[in-house]
Amino acid sequence: MKKLNVLVACGAGIATSTVVMKRVEDLFATNNIDANFIQIKIAEAASKQSDADMLISTTVLPTEYDIPAIKAMAFLTGIGADKVEQEIIDTAKKLQNS
Repeated sequence: MKKLNVLVACGAGIATSTVVMKRVEDLFATNNIDANFIQIKIAEAASKQSDADMLISTTVLPTEYDIPAIKAMAFLTGIGADKVEQEIIDTAKKLQNS
């Protein structure tokens, strides 16, 4: 299976993306999904998407992307986090098998 390149973005590329990146790293490890994680500012996502398989963001997505983009605010609020985790796992597994 292919190793995924995952962009993890927030407004400044520092605070909330760090929290979410750790959670997604743990989620991928638990589900045996091999990935590289790149922490970015959301403003960089459009220019970096060509080298990535998916985008996970803690902020509003300012545009459409050519890769799957998942809003992960639930990891910060705790509301609906299970649903977002499942969406991330399902998307990652589909990408790995494509």
